[in-house]
Amino acid sequence: MHKPVVQVSLDLISTDEALHMAEIAVEAGVDWLEAGTPLILAEGMHSIRALHHAFPDHPIVADLKIMDGGALETRLAAEAGASWVVVMGRAHDATVRAVVREAHKSGVRVMGDVLGGTDYGADGARMEELGVDAIIAHLGFDERRENPAASVFDFLERVVARTNLPVQAVGGIRIEDLAALPRMGAPLVVVGAPLVIATDAFAPAADEETLRGVLRQVVQRVHAAM
Repeated sequence: MHKPVVQVSLDLISTDEALHMAEIAVEAGVDWLEAGTPLILAEGMHSIRALHHAFPDHPIVADLKIMDGGALETRLAAEAGASWVVVMGRAHDATVRAVVREAHKSGVRVMGDVLGGTDYGADGARMEELGVDAIIAHLGFDERRENPAASVFDFLERVVARTNLPVQAVGGIRIEDLAALPRMGAPLVVVGAPLVIATDAFAPAADEETLRGVLRQVVQRVHAAM
């Protein structure tokens, strides 16, 4: 079994806000920090570099959602201090292979994201064969907006069954569900919206003390889960 990890998703649009929220998360015991897609789009590789500089002992996940130009994007993220990059399962095999090759050269690891797939389990298995290091079972933001009843739990079991890699589950997960994820085969636990981020504004959603307390509780429960 893989060791449980707690990652906080910094889906903000300001590096300063991301750094402040990261400080709260680190104080609460979070293991990994994610430079979310909105943050990278708004602030570029500078945001990854700033997070790495401020928290050099914490792995930084660069949620680039790579679809093409895999080697270049992976190299840029690695040079900025990322520990992980994210490539999409909908990308061509050539792109996934390019990301994996460059990641091996650059000393970073790769998450393969099955967002938008037609057979989530098969997509995860395919990306494992192509050499990624972890799988993200992901139900997207827009999908959930159109169908609030949908959840990653609708297909998480199928993804876990088809891979030996650590799995991360994203989409439609309540805070009270997080501690159960490692026992379900998804030990890479990510905390994001709606606790951390007000999704309409891509800004912090909770006051600092509430956020710190909830994150600390999540960390304790997830780390104790296995």
